[in-house]
Amino acid sequence: MDLPFDGAISAFFENDAPKEVRDAIQRGDKDDILSHNYPYSEEMPKKAYEKELEKLQIELVKMQSWAKETGARIAILFEGRDGAGKGGTIKRFRENINPRGARVVALPTPSDTEATQWYFQRYITHLPAAGEIVFFDRSWYNRGVVEHVFDFCTPDQRQLFFAQVPDFEKLLVADGIHLFKVWLNVGQAEQLRRFLDREKDPLKQWKLSWIDVEGLKRWDTYTKAIPETLTITHTQAAPWTVIRSDDKRRARLAAIRTVLSALDYPRKDKKALGKIDTKICGGPELWDA
Repeated sequence: MDLPFDGAISAFFENDAPKEVRDAIQRGDKDDILSHNYPYSEEMPKKAYEKELEKLQIELVKMQSWAKETGARIAILFEGRDGAGKGGTIKRFRENINPRGARVVALPTPSDTEATQWYFQRYITHLPAAGEIVFFDRSWYNRGVVEHVFDFCTPDQRQLFFAQVPDFEKLLVADGIHLFKVWLNVGQAEQLRRFLDREKDPLKQWKLSWIDVEGLKRWDTYTKAIPETLTITHTQAAPWTVIRSDDKRRARLAAIRTVLSALDYPRKDKKALGKIDTKICGGPELWDA
């Protein structure tokens, strides 16, 4: 079977991955958590996960009905390293709600025209209208991390972004938009394990990109850029929620609970909602390289 990018991910694993990362992947079973400092040693059992997820998805249906009836506008930004589980988490949010009122925004590389515009301009047209929930699969925070790591922006452009983004988000919130910023964080060994799985699976190979392959070599640069971005842009008006996503199941539940807990919709079932797992979900202080 032909591997994407001529097997570059397997080659990285064999030749360039840190020894501790390679060893963790080789000795880890399918359900094992590879990060030594993750608070759980194994993935959440599937039956328990599905039971909790079903309850939360019922709450999401209630929440969407409230949004439609009241005209509430909800924007949820999902950021994180490649392979952290952004797409899978968004999928679980949307599984049982009306897709007409729940859009996913995943913008491509800016066009030549967009590259000359105010940086935030192309995102504004995708913000939610009354009754809508918009999921940003990556967002304007590309400038803080990915563009910086790959030298797609200048240091001055990044600093201007940091100067403007708090006021930009404050305006969105002041206008009534419910804004959530979720950073999914994954360990180096787990990220590489997920990439290796994608590389071998014909149904998942499309998820891999040149950025993923090259990003493996720039782990340390990402590691510096991420906490810098989180610290500068964590504000009272628009705080970050950081979720450790080495276990995708626990991360998905934590993300849904975070959003539902912050919205005052009718008939909320607090027992079904459950408690946010603060071992893996919190503010920027929880971020762990």
